[in-house]
Amino acid sequence: MKTDTILYDYASDAARWDAVQRRERAADGAFYYSVRTTGVYCRPSCGARPARRENVAFHASCAEAESAGFRPCLRCRPDLPPLAERQAQLVAAACRLIEASEEEPSLDALAGSAGMSRFHFHRVFKAQAGVTPKAYAGAVRAARVRAGLAQGAPVTDALYAAGFQSSSRFYAGADAMLGMAPARFRSGGAGEEIRFAVAACSLGAILVASTGRGICAILMGDDPEALVHDLQDRFPKARLVGADAGFERTVALVVGFVEAPRLGLDLPLDVRGTAFQQRVWEALRAIPAGVTVSYTELAERIGSPNAVRAVAGACAANPVAVAIPCHRVVRNDGGLSGYRWGIARKRALIDREKNDA
Repeated sequence: MKTDTILYDYASDAARWDAVQRRERAADGAFYYSVRTTGVYCRPSCGARPARRENVAFHASCAEAESAGFRPCLRCRPDLPPLAERQAQLVAAACRLIEASEEEPSLDALAGSAGMSRFHFHRVFKAQAGVTPKAYAGAVRAARVRAGLAQGAPVTDALYAAGFQSSSRFYAGADAMLGMAPARFRSGGAGEEIRFAVAACSLGAILVASTGRGICAILMGDDPEALVHDLQDRFPKARLVGADAGFERTVALVVGFVEAPRLGLDLPLDVRGTAFQQRVWEALRAIPAGVTVSYTELAERIGSPNAVRAVAGACAANPVAVAIPCHRVVRNDGGLSGYRWGIARKRALIDREKNDA
């Protein structure tokens, strides 16, 4: 168990003192240390001026340090949750405020609600959520428009209900927001043309499909025909067109990336999902090749530390394998699980990226 491992790593005073000297964040929560000359106790990672060893004592908890007569350090605040956790909670609250507001809240209002300056809030929000507050608010409005149109609402009603102040602002970004004209989106994609092709790679069959805006699906499996049926189910009212020779180059780029991750994959995407899914997918694209994170870490990165199951669901809903690298997410213990295209492919992709790094 991870917690047991942490406690074991800092079981001796020598190991604890070494962690304090190194200001190891990994040791935070495993123990606390007090300084006799100042009367305070700190986290191991505290950035205060180093104390002399003879003045330092170690404690298993905040309560133990306080019962010994020490008060919490005002710099590292050991009596509060870790800074990253506090920031995640503030960003999550800002996300809820954006989602609950009829109009897009200003950056000043969001920063004020978090008790931060505009600059600091913007930096923390982007670091935690993976997108800027404005981009997140745009995704929320886009989701509202999609929901309204999907329910058959007139375009004008849907755009104003989503918080747009004018139709001109909505139509200026409608194509990027919906992937097609609003009226066509409301009709379920009828008339949308999607080019696709199926190819073979070392991991089996791979289907690549694209709208006029970008790649909308990358599917992997053992049966090419099943992949085509999957695409049809995803876009039941669109017109699927077998790709021409020009599209084969795009397919070759995707296959090349699967075989050799170092080549990179810089293709425009046309992925449609909820605001939450878009946050998760943006965070996934920020994970470097050769690196894995846990579902818990990914939830923390988007500012929703309690939404681990929802994060896993967003990973499972990812329509573009490898381009949005959900294979780089593993269990907390490092084990593999939850890959819609098969655990064997997930393991192969991870191993290939690590060896190719």
